[in-house]
Amino acid sequence: MEISFKGKRILVTGAGQGIGRGIAIELWRAGANIVALSRTKSHLESLQSEYPSIDIVHIDVADWEETRRVVDSLGHFDALVNNAAIAICEPFLTCSPADFDKTFDINVKAVMNISQVVASKMVKNKTHGTIVNISSQASKAALKDHAIYSASKAALDALTRAMALELGPHGIRVNAVNPTVTMTAMAKVGWSDPDKASEMITKIPLGRFAEVSEVVNAVLFLLSDKSSMINGVELPIDGGFLAT
Repeated sequence: MEISFKGKRILVTGAGQGIGRGIAIELWRAGANIVALSRTKSHLESLQSEYPSIDIVHIDVADWEETRRVVDSLGHFDALVNNAAIAICEPFLTCSPADFDKTFDINVKAVMNISQVVASKMVKNKTHGTIVNISSQASKAALKDHAIYSASKAALDALTRAMALELGPHGIRVNAVNPTVTMTAMAKVGWSDPDKASEMITKIPLGRFAEVSEVVNAVLFLLSDKSSMINGVELPIDGGFLAT
């Protein structure tokens, strides 16, 4: 199945590294005009040095007003991938209000903010666009020391469904993907302890973590017209973790 995004303009947030970087690159390879957004300038510069035709935007999406202004200035998009997120992992009994607010500002509020700006222009231009939100299996199952992160991703799933309901009549589809541990450079550090890794892997019927490409492929499918009747879903990419 060949998927092409030739002539499509797509915004990818959190595109400096990991899953976001992989999504931006594969969309670019499929012909899309990519705007990559990240709060880490060095990551963006590295991406652009490899792919000079990818446009980069350096901004902290936790800043509501500045993000809204910048995204609005970028013009019209045919699709959006909300990938920017943070994970602050700590025991439930020691979770702080500051960490809660910081997590929700980026993982939920920023998605709403950016999506409002992008989707409003889609509606105005009568563009049948697509939006994919990067959620997590942590929204569906309790994980130790993930209380705030899990709550934020569950909120993102609910936001995804609300967006799908309200934007669907305008021909705009909104879906989420919910990956398990995915082997980005950061995850390889966090899950390099064999004992910690094996405890999680034993709960995954396929017996391994996800590769970045496996998440990217699902995102590209949901962004494409090959998934034209899929709207408002939360797609686990977890090797069967949630089936057990």
